[in-house]
Amino acid sequence: MLDVLISIIALLVTLGILVTIHEFGHFWVARRCGVKVLRFSIGFGKAAKTWIGKDGVEYVIAPIPLGGYVKMLGQEDTTVTDTSSVPASQRQYSFACKPLWQRMAIVAAGPIANFLLAIFVFWLINISYGVSGIAPVVNSVIEDSVADRAGLRAGDEILAVDGAETIIWQQVTLQLLARLGETGDVTLTVDPADSNRPRDIRLPIDAWMGSETAPNPVNDLGIIQFEIPADIAGIVPGGAAEAAGLRAGDKIVSVDGRPIRGWTHWVEVIRANPELTLNVVVKRGGIDNVLLMQPARATLDDGTVIGSIGAYVEETTLAELLPPEMQRQVDYNVVSAIKPALYETWDKSLFVLDSVKKMVIGLISVKNINGPITIAQVAGETATYGLDVYLGFLALLSISLGVLNLLPIPVLDGGHLLYYAIEAVIRRPVPERIQAFGLQLGLLLISGIMVLAIYNDVNRLL
Repeated sequence: MLDVLISIIALLVTLGILVTIHEFGHFWVARRCGVKVLRFSIGFGKAAKTWIGKDGVEYVIAPIPLGGYVKMLGQEDTTVTDTSSVPASQRQYSFACKPLWQRMAIVAAGPIANFLLAIFVFWLINISYGVSGIAPVVNSVIEDSVADRAGLRAGDEILAVDGAETIIWQQVTLQLLARLGETGDVTLTVDPADSNRPRDIRLPIDAWMGSETAPNPVNDLGIIQFEIPADIAGIVPGGAAEAAGLRAGDKIVSVDGRPIRGWTHWVEVIRANPELTLNVVVKRGGIDNVLLMQPARATLDDGTVIGSIGAYVEETTLAELLPPEMQRQVDYNVVSAIKPALYETWDKSLFVLDSVKKMVIGLISVKNINGPITIAQVAGETATYGLDVYLGFLALLSISLGVLNLLPIPVLDGGHLLYYAIEAVIRRPVPERIQAFGLQLGLLLISGIMVLAIYNDVNRLL
């Protein structure tokens, strides 16, 4: 119940911030352009709180935080502008009577406000936390994987992915995610462990992970970033580990002749072999010992059968496991933090736009469309990880909102901008009949996307 409560609160706070900033963008520019604002609403549904400000604007807070709106004089709640209902004395304050460039500026101000919020958040993260992470040095490569066949080796440091510099593993992952669904080659620029001369390694991909809903591109290529040592910290009494003679302090060396890379690999092997006898080599006191171990059968909530032995690893942090030279930290001041914030906002905007394009043409699965339930879960999780993680998620969501609102779909800001662009070309407003049809089409499309998002959310829960 506590996790659910945290998720709900995080969702309300996150969407509240994003919607308020977005609508404030429209509001602020409209006021600067001399347009009379009638109502500023955050949320949908019956108003929970309403008040009239000193500026004469009706401010509304509604209980469903999935959007909001700014109602202006001379603008109906549709794509059709109206001047006939505006008194002649008030038409100078009417949205419909403003020059085309001002109407476009007012409409574009909402998404722009979302981008500005992302820039500010990234800037704040940079000056408060800097950029920290683990150097992208390959721990090991899975035998006969794509990376192994291409010539990547343990100890190689990944300097760039497709020409984009990478100084921590997170940047490697993000650059690889940008290639989801594509066919061709991923180019890694690496500093080899056995040489001082960087070289390029080409990894072939084919419709790469297009159907995945939780892609892990680094692992899919066969690259192991880092591994917690497979050292046994303790044994659960009565389990298969105790029956086999495994002890605290043992170091797992191999299973059935296959070397064990680390704790994660060890767990994968155990889970994949329920009720099968395994030949396990452990190092104890500097001496290799052979144990015969039969993982017990266990069934997860979703019906999956796995192996279990009853052993656990010592809790530790990556900072404790990794030497200082493997840990990267870049600090910024209030000025130097601006440039990376701009770059990160730009790169993530292109990433979101490219992902939308790939979903439309079928390169990646539409199962990746997330609804409010998933957003609530992620918001709740990131809020518990720390302020910097939550702020990063907020910035990414703000960028997504900005990009999606600029899509040329009627009822979205991008649809309005499309009509205004046509108006600029033909020198007259788009006929009301066409705007009305576009509105119906846009509502149908947006409704369909929302239904799909909620369907995906429910499927993830089941």
